[in-house]
This record gives sequence, C-alpha cells and structure tokens, in this order.
Amino acid sequence: KSDPLVIKDLPPKNEMTVLCSLTKEQATLYAAVVREELSRVEEAEGLARRGRILALLTALKQVCNHPVQYMRDAGPLIRRSGKLTRLLEMLEEALAEGDKVLVFTQYREMGDLLSDAIEGMLGVDTMFLHGGTPRRERERMVKTFQEDADAPKVFLLSLKAGGTGLNLTDACSVFNFDR
Repeated sequence: KSDPLVIKDLPPKNEMTVLCSLTKEQATLYAAVVREELSRVEEAEGLARRGRILALLTALKQVCNHPVQYMRDAGPLIRRSGKLTRLLEMLEEALAEGDKVLVFTQYREMGDLLSDAIEGMLGVDTMFLHGGTPRRERERMVKTFQEDADAPKVFLLSLKAGGTGLNLTDACSVFNFDR
C-alpha cells in the first residue's frame, strides 16, 4: 500500500512465491491444451494470431488453477489441483494461528470454486466480494471483516472488485491464487 495513512498500520511486507506441482490430470490437460491451441495459433495471422495466443495463455492459467475451472464441469474439487491443495494447507496453517486471510483471484468462477473448497474441506465460512457484489453489500462485507470478531476469517476477492479502494488491514496473510 502506498497510502501514508494506511501504511503506518501495516507490518513489513513479506512476499513468498510458493511453487506447486500439477496433478497428473492437470499435466495431461495442459499438454492437450498446448497441442490443440498451438495448431490454432499457427493457422492464424495478424490480430487473430495474437488473440489465439492470449486465449492459450488464459486456458493454461485456468488449467493450472483447477481442471474444473477450465473444463467447466461439476466434478469434485479435491486432489485435482496442486495449487488448490497447497492453498488449503497454507490456509489451514494461518487459521490455526487465528489469522484472518485475504485470497485474491482474477476469475469470479474460481472464487466460487475456492469458496466451495474452503468451506467444504476446511469447514470454515468465507465471504466473496466480486464485481457483481452490490455497493452496500460490499461495504457491509468489508466492515464485517474488519470489525466483527465472529466474521468469516477468509475473505475471497476478485482482483477487479477488490484490487483498489479497500483498506483491509485486519488480514495477516494475503494470497494471490492465480498469479
């Protein structure tokens, strides 16, 4: 944060990059997407080629997040994503310490999946602020997270909706899920 009124309330920033292995399903799907999309990239020209490259990068990011996000299926979440498994482990550690946590994602559908996974696998409630959250609800959620001791300890935010204009100083850890 660069706001001098906020920065004084925050501890020093510590950044960690946590590497996660793909599951076998993710690795297989990743290779298939690369094969399929690269052939489309090779056939395209100009602006269409750039669009295909962007589509490939987006698809690969979604595969790395979770196969359910890319395939848009309703399959199980558990043990299908190395990244989700590691996030759940880190959240479990943070929550055991009594910490409040922010989890950012750029995809609304991934936020929904994360909410389901965290609530289902860790048994803790979450809040999810996304672009479709009405202003009053957004304000209520932020106030609740900041001030209510009984509020959910995990606050999911889409980057678009939660990336600017929010002061969430009560969180001890911040995760950017789909970096």
